[in-house]
Amino acid sequence: MAQYKTPGVYVVEKNAFPNSVVEVATAVPAFIGYTEYASNKGTPLANKAWRISSMAEFHAYFGGAPRSSFTLKAQDAPTDAADFSVTAKDTNKRVDYLIERDDKAYLLYYSMLFFFQNGGGPCYIVSVGTYADGDIDAGKIKGGIEVLLKEQEPTMVVTPDAVSLSSADCQDVQQAALMHCGVKMRNRIALLDVYNGFRDRQDPAGDCITDFREAVGTNSLDFAVAYYPWVNTSIVKEKDISFTAISNLDVLKGLITDELAPVLDAKAANAAAQAKIDQLKKSLDQISLDYIKSEKDPDVATLTVNKTLLSISVLYPRIITAIQKKLNLLPPSAGMAGLYTMVDNTRGVWKAPANVSLSGVISPTVSISNEEQEDLNVTTVGKSINAIRSFIGEGVLVWGARTLDGNSLDWRYVSVRRTMIMIEESIKQACKAYVFEPNTANTWVTIKSMIRNFLTSVWKRGGLAGASPDDAFSVFVGLGETMTADDILEGLMKVSVLVAVSRPAEFIEITFQQQMQKS
Repeated sequence: MAQYKTPGVYVVEKNAFPNSVVEVATAVPAFIGYTEYASNKGTPLANKAWRISSMAEFHAYFGGAPRSSFTLKAQDAPTDAADFSVTAKDTNKRVDYLIERDDKAYLLYYSMLFFFQNGGGPCYIVSVGTYADGDIDAGKIKGGIEVLLKEQEPTMVVTPDAVSLSSADCQDVQQAALMHCGVKMRNRIALLDVYNGFRDRQDPAGDCITDFREAVGTNSLDFAVAYYPWVNTSIVKEKDISFTAISNLDVLKGLITDELAPVLDAKAANAAAQAKIDQLKKSLDQISLDYIKSEKDPDVATLTVNKTLLSISVLYPRIITAIQKKLNLLPPSAGMAGLYTMVDNTRGVWKAPANVSLSGVISPTVSISNEEQEDLNVTTVGKSINAIRSFIGEGVLVWGARTLDGNSLDWRYVSVRRTMIMIEESIKQACKAYVFEPNTANTWVTIKSMIRNFLTSVWKRGGLAGASPDDAFSVFVGLGETMTADDILEGLMKVSVLVAVSRPAEFIEITFQQQMQKS
């Protein structure tokens, strides 16, 4: 109380309510990868964590899609993996073609589209390089993860470009993400993609799930989640692709010329027919990057030639569709980050992000049965992989809610881990206001009341299990309760919080039994 020395009237205001715990954000992913550029009106954003909240902002600061390059390769013998087939003009035999990628798959841009389509919101982007770099470097991505050490808000770490590295480099990046989330920060989780997760487990190249489990190690598994298989999406539209994505345009031109040969070689019946033939020949001559570059507006020229080829050729749309399918093959982590955001906003972080459908997904690349999911979900090594499955009449659903630490009763479920992160961070931030406050009963009562009010709010919304608040949580603080006299002399205040986090009903058992007729 102030010491009054001058006669007068003094107004004293007293706080009637204690400080409150503000719930921290639960779904703020950080994406690390390569972009077209990284600039804020001339200020470089490379290797900086930059917050955005929409795809429009991503375009403004980091540019657009990468220019992908594919090669049409004729096969000596028929193959089931063929992307398309044609009948050779000279031999009249079937020739199979594969469409193979020439460059590295930069996946961050398409992953961002996938993220926002599934309900994504505010997030951080760490651009570690541009498409002009020509290659994806594991060291740069790991450096991007280190950038996040200075950011407290992100709650998820996603590295879509990691699966475009070699198997060993992808392993290094994923273990770096685990170290960052589970050891250094402990307030976020890593969403990991299964390397080569588009393959079936019986693929001759090897079991991708076994390889992933061996590569991920054993550290901090309760801070990581993985999903299998990859998904066929509808993110990239047909209008986003043109003939400029094909590197050997001479082969494409030859195939379309052979296809249209009956028309081109026919004798014109009249001037109108001859004009149509001449227009076809002109269109074929325009299948050239030199022609596109010579035009005043290359984009308009590309669009015009592309529309013409789609209308005059049966083969060309098949090739474009095959390229579109390859670009739309994406790992699921970015879509899951968006789904986490949607579930958190509608139901709460304690709701398991499962039994919900993925938007923008046509199908999983591998069809998984109940029996095949058993080893994914429950395994002796404990590294649970959540399945993405297609159900008739329901679409593509996320059918798993476990962390990689599947054998842990404490941290088996991703919703439990994320709820605990939210509670811990919220209380931690609120208690900062009491650092250097007197370590006395008044402070203890204030902190205890503050935490109880917050946990009661979480309990009312379904985040904690129990018929009453006392069943759902307990808060302890005080001399003889959590602290000794020596603790107080050393300036140490200990607060113990016990919470009963609600867990998902992963297995529902319904028992049926016949009873005797009663009437």
